[in-house]
This record gives sequence, structure tokens and C-alpha cells, in this order.
Amino acid sequence: MTNRNDESAVTEAAEKTQGDAPEQGEKEPLQKETKKKGLQERLKAAEAKAEENYDRLLRVTAEFENYKKRMEREMNEYRKFANEALIKDILPIVDNLERALEIPYGNNEKASHGMREGVEMTLKGLLSSLEKFGAVPIESLGKPFDPNFHQAVMQEESEEHPENTVVQELQKGFMMRDRLLRPAMVVVSKKSDAKSGVKAEGSGDEHKIDITIQ
Repeated sequence: MTNRNDESAVTEAAEKTQGDAPEQGEKEPLQKETKKKGLQERLKAAEAKAEENYDRLLRVTAEFENYKKRMEREMNEYRKFANEALIKDILPIVDNLERALEIPYGNNEKASHGMREGVEMTLKGLLSSLEKFGAVPIESLGKPFDPNFHQAVMQEESEEHPENTVVQELQKGFMMRDRLLRPAMVVVSKKSDAKSGVKAEGSGDEHKIDITIQ
């Protein structure tokens, strides 16, 4: 009796096992597919993150390169114009030396010649030193009036020069490389009233210069 019961139990267990086997076999491919999808999603997320980080790296690198270039430009500008204020303070000395050359000296020709020569040498040396720092005079005499480089303080009738030509330089203008240190103070030619046909009320002159003394 006992043997029959045991055999029945074994048979039932075997049948149950055989019945469960197909169900487990069906679940395994599903689990693998789910796991595969999960891995693919994680891979896509990792790739997206890597691409985002790479783009960020490119932006940061570009910004840093732009920063370096900007700093280099600023340093070059600083080196070029670091002495601008000092040179502006020296320019009045140049003016005084040039005025000194215009003053007639005394009757002692030898002493006057020596003094004048000394002033000329000092002026020449000073201009040479300024040129080393990039400061050079603006050539104005005989040039057309240019408000970017000239400050007209008066007009003078002239038959020898075209209208609006610089006929006299009262104070030299200076450039420092490509920057204007100060404009030249000049006298500008104009047509004589008789030849220009100026009317008493409004000449309609298209070349009128606004003269402002500063």
C-alpha cells in the first residue's frame, strides 16, 4: 500500500514538473528581451550624456581660446599705449621749444647761433625719443583740412591755396600709432570775398568750417 502511494506521489510530481517546464521556458526569452531593452536604454542615455559633455567641452574650449585672444589683444593695446598720458604731458615741452626757435635772438650772432643750435638739438632729440614710443607729428601744412586731425582756429584769405587748405600750423598735432593724441591747431584758407562772391546775407558756402577754439 505504501509503495503504491509513493509511486503515485512521484508520478504527480513528475507530471507537475513537466507541466511547469513550458511556462518557465516561455518566461526566459521575455526576461532576456526586457533585460536587453533595459541595457539599450541605458546605453542610449550614456551616449546622450557623453555627447552633451563633449559639446560642453567644445564650448568651454572655444570660450577659453576667445578669452586668451582677448587678453592678448588687451595686453598688446596696453603695451602700445601705456605711455600715452606721459607723452601728452611732454608735448607742451615740444611746443615751447618750437616757439623758442621762432623768437629772434640778440645781437650777438655767435651766442644766438649757439643757443638756437642747442634748442634745435634738444627738440630733435625729444622728437626722436617720442617716435620710439610711436608718437609722431601730424603733417598738416599744405594738406586739406581734415576735422579728424585738425582743429581750425581761424580762416585766412588766400589766392595761392585751394579753399580749406591748412596754410599755417599754430600747434603740432600728434598721433600715437593709430590713435590721435591731439589734433593740430591750424589756420585754414578761404576764398577772398571779392572772388567768392559772398553775399551780405548768407553765402550758401558748402565748405564752411565751424571754428571752435578750445
